[in-house]
Amino acid sequence: MKPKTCQPYFYFKSLALTFHLIFLASMIFLPGTSYAQYPGIEDAISSHRKGELIIYAKPGSKIEIEQISHDFLFGSAISNNFVNGTMSEKDRESYANIFQQNFNSAVTENALKWGDMEKERGSVNYKNVDAILEWTESVGIPLRGHNLFWGIKQFIQPWVMALEDDALLEVMQNRAETISKKYAGRFAEYDLNNEMIHGNYYEERFGNEITKNMAEWIIEFDPKAKLYLNDYDMLTGKKLGPYMHQIHQLLKQGVPIAGIGVQGHSHSEVFDREQLRSALDSLATFNLPIKITEFNMPGQNSVYYKDRTLELSDQAEEEKAKELIDFFRICFANPAVEGILFWGFWQGANWIPTSSLYKLDWSPTPAAKAYQDLVFNEWWTKESAIVGNDGALKLKVFYGKLKVTVNGKAKEVQFSKNMKNDPLIFN
Repeated sequence: MKPKTCQPYFYFKSLALTFHLIFLASMIFLPGTSYAQYPGIEDAISSHRKGELIIYAKPGSKIEIEQISHDFLFGSAISNNFVNGTMSEKDRESYANIFQQNFNSAVTENALKWGDMEKERGSVNYKNVDAILEWTESVGIPLRGHNLFWGIKQFIQPWVMALEDDALLEVMQNRAETISKKYAGRFAEYDLNNEMIHGNYYEERFGNEITKNMAEWIIEFDPKAKLYLNDYDMLTGKKLGPYMHQIHQLLKQGVPIAGIGVQGHSHSEVFDREQLRSALDSLATFNLPIKITEFNMPGQNSVYYKDRTLELSDQAEEEKAKELIDFFRICFANPAVEGILFWGFWQGANWIPTSSLYKLDWSPTPAAKAYQDLVFNEWWTKESAIVGNDGALKLKVFYGKLKVTVNGKAKEVQFSKNMKNDPLIFN
């Protein structure tokens, strides 16, 4: 049977409509265009990341306000190489300086992992953890502890899996108690039992109450410890349903979950903007803080993870910068998200080298420049104004630590979303 032929008018009309829809879709979703974000995203950022600062001073007073630091956490993993003597002194100095220039938060990459600390039973290496904590505390940067337990079999020491049940429970409890006692009050938070959606050997051995047991062991000796979940493929949607079910079940059991960690490297060279936004909105329904952990761009499903010798072309570097900025905007616009942590920022110490902000010679990539412009320019309060005749000035400013100067007299103030921000009064 011969197919029917279309009349020319309807054919070309249909073809034109198709191209028009493709054009509109590309303008909405094409990375790097000014239409890459959803309508209203800037209003959302202003609503959730800014507050109204009220200053009372004499009419005609000159007011200057400048951001010192953000409440929102922009951070990175700290490599063991930074503290274990394998990094040159020159690189170590650059690493420290550039870290402080870019970030106000940090996380241990490998130092706290049980498999890294206690390769052989009874021989525990605290040196890397101690050194990283010592440095972050000296520069006033809060440190996340990643991680206390990790139940994916390939990351568990053979000696641990060889133990009988009673002996295994004993060493697990000893691990929790030792860490919580030694570092009580020093870590901003911990990843409790890493990537349980993808593997949970401890649950296989002891049932679904074991995560609650882990938490109780920690809380007993560090009552203020904040315990996070941490997993991947939520932001792509692939494991979002199982993760939400798991969170619901753990909360139902009474596990003291302080926050939700979602890893940010499950995409390829690009990411799905609508899926990211949808996943964050879904996770936000638990009314718990969300941290974007382990962020890389490109991610682990890119060709640059499969072959880590590959380098980005100049064009690919520009696209990487655009993808990174769009990712950050969507996360920053969601009120439940409290921070984003890179999983490495320098090519000399990064799981996916091409995802680095800085190349091996410490030259900044386009992504580094775009990141700095976003965080320290676009999202950075720097205002000046004159107080009106009513003696009051109201300004929308980003939450964080601010330097407020009135007629040359400066005062530092903490202006935070979750604080009662009283008006500032200058006589």
